[in-house]
Amino acid sequence: MIYRFLPLILLFIFSFKPLNNLEQIKQKGISTDPELIAANAKTSFITKCKSVYSIIDANGYSLPSFESFLAAFEGYENLKLQGKLDSEILTIIDFSLSSVHERMWVVDMKTQKVLLRSLVSHGKNSGLEFATNFSNENESYKSSLGFYVTGESYNGKHGLSLRLDGMEFGINHNARARAVVIHGADYVSKSFIKNHGRLGRSQGCPAVPYEVHKELIETIKGKSCVFIYHPTRAYVSKSKLVS
Repeated sequence: MIYRFLPLILLFIFSFKPLNNLEQIKQKGISTDPELIAANAKTSFITKCKSVYSIIDANGYSLPSFESFLAAFEGYENLKLQGKLDSEILTIIDFSLSSVHERMWVVDMKTQKVLLRSLVSHGKNSGLEFATNFSNENESYKSSLGFYVTGESYNGKHGLSLRLDGMEFGINHNARARAVVIHGADYVSKSFIKNHGRLGRSQGCPAVPYEVHKELIETIKGKSCVFIYHPTRAYVSKSKLVS
């Protein structure tokens, strides 16, 4: 759908000196086909993303895959355009990876540096070692994909926790009502993986190890962007933040 490309189209259009009228546009051989404009905007955006990705300081960690970063960066830029973000911290959770891997990255987009990488759980009904099923429904005990904006921190049954607001209707907008939050958990640990061959699972929350949860929450609280990635077409077909 063309509307998904609107932020990219605007970025593409405004990067060029405006022409006075339609006749000038035709004389210069510039296409007015919206699908072609969208395709050119997408190509331009991918080039920009590759440039940003290439200069990120991994800080001793490995970087997230370019595919997950591309989707995360697109939604992050769109949310910035919408005025939804107060922070330049981007958190990427890649649920295409096994839960035995550290599949959460926290990137400071201002300094272009990875601040943290961590284990992170998925919902118990989303899968065992791998997350493959996702839901926005109450009591589904599944993870929800897509973009979130971090809310306020609070002390709950898991100690310091961080509320999340889902930014995508029909995909994750029930996050706050479902109490999908970031918190520490003892089942998110290397020792649990050693004993069970996989990470422990939550009721849908992206839970992290207790040894990093306070640092993580203090870093990303206050309207920063969190993106939960999985390369499923079902998500892309519904999302208005990625194309």
